[in-house]
Amino acid sequence: MFSPTPPPSNLNIREWIEKDRLYFSPDDPESFLTMIERIISTNGEVDLLGFGEALHGSEELLNFRNRIFQYLVRHHGYSAIAIESSFPRSRLVNEYIHRERYRTYEEIKTTGFSHGFGASHANRDLVEWMRDYNADPLHGIKLRFYGCDSPTEMTHTDSPRMLLTFVLDYLTSVDPEIGLSFKSRVEPLLMQDSLWENPDAMMDPTRSLGSSPKAGALRLETEELITELTMRRPELTEKSGFAKYQEALFYAGLARQLLTYHAGLAMDRKDRVSRLLGMRDAMIADILTFIVSAEKNRGKVFVHAHNSHLKYGVSKWQLGPHLLSWWSAGSHLKVLIGSKYQIIGTGVGRSESHGIGEPEQETLEHLLSNGRESSCIIPTYQGVWHHEKYTENMPIRSGSKINSTYFPFTHQSINEFDWLMFFDRLG
Repeated sequence: MFSPTPPPSNLNIREWIEKDRLYFSPDDPESFLTMIERIISTNGEVDLLGFGEALHGSEELLNFRNRIFQYLVRHHGYSAIAIESSFPRSRLVNEYIHRERYRTYEEIKTTGFSHGFGASHANRDLVEWMRDYNADPLHGIKLRFYGCDSPTEMTHTDSPRMLLTFVLDYLTSVDPEIGLSFKSRVEPLLMQDSLWENPDAMMDPTRSLGSSPKAGALRLETEELITELTMRRPELTEKSGFAKYQEALFYAGLARQLLTYHAGLAMDRKDRVSRLLGMRDAMIADILTFIVSAEKNRGKVFVHAHNSHLKYGVSKWQLGPHLLSWWSAGSHLKVLIGSKYQIIGTGVGRSESHGIGEPEQETLEHLLSNGRESSCIIPTYQGVWHHEKYTENMPIRSGSKINSTYFPFTHQSINEFDWLMFFDRLG
């Protein structure tokens, strides 16, 4: 019988796994129901539930995510999903599912997503399901789609145009004279989007616009824009409503962070990449905190992104000879939201299509599989019960030869997630 309280501290890791592991089959409705209800029944009052992924590119994992979200919407009051895609671009997808602007998915397939995620069949299925759900007049609370990622990624960083245009349009709608004045100063400084989004800038600071005179002037204008919005809060809120005002102010703040990120791209320093990764995760946390606030009176939020973003603690990445480390978005969320945020981390046993073989003996994946061809979940209690001596020498399984986004579990995973969900095999 599963207990929501931590097991005795004298249990070793094998005994803990044997005591609290629940096997399930992703394709079996009954075991799926048992699994998801166990999670929901023990995670308390959560406003933001995270579903991490061990790797990018698995349609099977994304389809499973869709099933979880649909169940949470129907049975547990969830009103929104956020995926690891650009926050400003996701507005286009949200307009599509509300039938406000676009008529076909093809119109937002590229522009509404970053990282190429719009090409995913599972992401398309998710969006179309949300669109159909919202069209049903019996559903009073309409679903919202968000991207939770900063407007950055490993291959390029977005131009600040989309963020600043949104803010300028808002200000112009409530005060045409001041709005147009800001537009006349800001738009000449934006330059061509392709120059901001140069993929070579990630590894070569000399290819970045971040330290150019125009970029510096744009940062100052963005500060002035934020000041204008802030000091006129009572007036602007009365004219537009608080929600629209707050959204415009958040977009302006995110534009400031993005311009700071571009400035970081232009810096030549030893910790340059680590700082950029840390800035990205801090932005993800701020975005998710804003989303939770926006959904406060509507429902709960389900977020799906890579384990390395959503977990608690420090994220690490081996880039050539350099071991990079930075605070994950989940660590920031633990400070910003506290126990209202909880996270399910996923692990993989085998996947031929992703170049992942059998987990080695004594690795966490091996212990979770227990030689059975079955998936399972287990609560971690964030490691509050276990002694470091039981896990400090635990080996880490080998990674993938073809999918660089696959990160195996480590002994620290017990501290980094509220639940571990293990898939014995992924296609």
